Amino acid sequence: MSEPSADACLICAQENAPDASVIWRDDLFACEITPGFEVPGWIVVRVRRHTVGWPGLDDAEVAEVGRRIQDTVAAAAEVSGAPKVYVLTFGEAFPHFHALIAPRGADVPPELWTARILDRRLSDIDIPAAQALTPALREAYARRLARR
Repeated sequence: MSEPSADACLICAQENAPDASVIWRDDLFACEITPGFEVPGWIVVRVRRHTVGWPGLDDAEVAEVGRRIQDTVAAAAEVSGAPKVYVLTFGEAFPHFHALIAPRGADVPPELWTARILDRRLSDIDIPAAQALTPALREAYARRLARR
């Protein structure tokens, strides 16, 4: 299977995401609410240039990705109050380096824990509720950066 070009890449298209979906952006990475994954609290950290998977990251991206994901997970945990925050990086459906940050609240039944959390896409998409969390996520992320 060939990889899609940047022109056909859903993850690259996030460069044009509405402001209500943008949590943060810097030169290397960005974090947004992504179409089809608008479960409240779910956000995606992605490399801003088109590259496939962990092996495609350059040295600068590798040096920063852990910190970006750590800070984003901390912000998501703070805002959601979830006891667990999952970081998923399959990269098969959308072959562009990205990580889904998915808080798993105490109200999520055990049959939707671990990778089965993705089944929430079938029942829990709520774009207005997801976007309503954007300001709190931005603030929590900024507080995390200010502590560094």
